[in-house]
Amino acid sequence: MKKLGFGCMRLPLVNKEDSASIDYEHTCKMFDYFLENGFTYFDTAWMYHNYQSEHFVRKCLVERYDRSKYTVTSKLPLFDITKEEDQIKFFNEQLEKTGLSYFEYYMCHNLTKSTIDRCRDFKTFDFLRKLKEEGKIKEFGFSTHDDPEFIDMILTENPDIDFVQIQVNYLDWNDPKICSKANYEVCRKHNKKIIIMEPVKGGALANVPDEAKEVFDSYKSGYSIASYAVRFVAQLPGVFMVLSGMSNLDQVKDNVSYMKDFVALNDEEMMIIQKVVGIINKNNLIKCTKCNYCIEGCPKNIAIPEYFSVFNNLRLSNNLSYDVLKEEYEELKNKGGAPKDCIKCRKCENTCPQHLSIVDHLKEINWLFEK
Repeated sequence: MKKLGFGCMRLPLVNKEDSASIDYEHTCKMFDYFLENGFTYFDTAWMYHNYQSEHFVRKCLVERYDRSKYTVTSKLPLFDITKEEDQIKFFNEQLEKTGLSYFEYYMCHNLTKSTIDRCRDFKTFDFLRKLKEEGKIKEFGFSTHDDPEFIDMILTENPDIDFVQIQVNYLDWNDPKICSKANYEVCRKHNKKIIIMEPVKGGALANVPDEAKEVFDSYKSGYSIASYAVRFVAQLPGVFMVLSGMSNLDQVKDNVSYMKDFVALNDEEMMIIQKVVGIINKNNLIKCTKCNYCIEGCPKNIAIPEYFSVFNNLRLSNNLSYDVLKEEYEELKNKGGAPKDCIKCRKCENTCPQHLSIVDHLKEINWLFEK
């Protein structure tokens, strides 16, 4: 199986203000091109695209292709489950939503220190083992954004877990909060298959500062900027799959172009990446991946990732003047809550996979655009 997986978290939209308005025709074209070039792995989840991603996997993939042409991964939303018997209810509904009779890969979604007690109380891994025995899933695992000690504990307690899905990219490799390298090394210690999420960090490593872009361009490799990020993780031993949340056909074509016949980074490219990491960190950007987990439950309906994007564009310049960004800022305020409306409940911070100090960032953004 080729190492590039199609992440169905950032599909194209008809209306960019409505995450459920997935563009059916464009998504079909993306899936078609992906499959035509020998790639087969599709990753979805219960809550992606406001609970519509699994429906569109059915419409754009399952109803249009023979079952032998693709593999599908989905996830058990432990954070939405309130009692043990809910697990089979959710699983069966996911099969119905996708139109499948089984998943090749199935995992506990975003397992953390705050959900592990629920996992144990509900005997979640026993539930996944039973599904595997019944042939309803082929392999089981978990995804997590937690620390290496936590991952080590889970794998020690459950040595039969087949795979782990973790966030790894060259910017987070040595980040003390994300712990990409340390998390990867724990998975290797336990000899588990590794699935990589956020290799391009929500698009941030495709839209780098101009200074970093010049470093990549000067090398004249012919590869896109995003390709360096995907190739960085794809070359790591033990990595079974690299997920890319592609949003348009051009992104699919670009990813396919260098992953169809994969070539690892050479020494010079690795040095370039290290230089780019220094440039990005120097800009003090907010390292948000726009997963939108922070928005759900926000009592003031603050479009946190969008405000962060405006802030980062201000840091990067990217030929956008302060007046233009101020206008974007005002438009966001007209649609929902403003940064100054934050009541510091920190619900957003408790769900942020990137462990961002969201309340502090909102305070800074408010100062920049209001003061």
